[in-house]
Amino acid sequence: MRMAELYPAERTIVLGTHHFTADDIIRYARQFDPQPFHVDAEAARNSLFGGLCASGWHTCAAWMKTFLAFWAAECLRLEREGKVPPRLGPAHGFRDLRWLKPVFAGDTITYSATLLETREQPSRPDRLIDTILCEGSNQHGEPVIRFESSVMEFV
Repeated sequence: MRMAELYPAERTIVLGTHHFTADDIIRYARQFDPQPFHVDAEAARNSLFGGLCASGWHTCAAWMKTFLAFWAAECLRLEREGKVPPRLGPAHGFRDLRWLKPVFAGDTITYSATLLETREQPSRPDRLIDTILCEGSNQHGEPVIRFESSVMEFV
C-alpha cells in the first residue's frame, strides 16, 4: 500500500496534539536553545514575545513526536485490517520552515500533515519521494508552524 492510496493528495490528516508546559519549554530550551525568552519567565515578559515561549525547534520536535505516535497507531490499524502499511524511510530534508506565532506556556498545538505530491525516483524504482505539508495550530485555531518535508517511501 502506498501513502497516496491511504491519504489522497491535498487531504489534511490531524496527527494529534501536544501541550507545552512552562517546565517542558524551559527543560528543552536549556538543553537546545537557551535564549532568555525560552528559559527565564521574567526575561521573557520583558522580551519581544511578552511571555515564556517555546523554541521553534521544540515545536518542530513536537510535530515529529506527534507524527511518530500517529504513524505507529496507523501501522497497527492497517495490519489489523490485513493491509501492509507503507514503509517510510528517512526524510530528505525540509523547506520553507515558518514559525508563524509564538507557542506560549499553556498552549496546546494540534499538528497535521497533508500529502502534496508523490514522485517516482527514475534511478531507484523501489523508492518514492513524498512531499508533505506539516502544520500546527494553537487552541485558538491560529497557525503557529508550517514546513514542507520530503520523505522517502519504499515500494
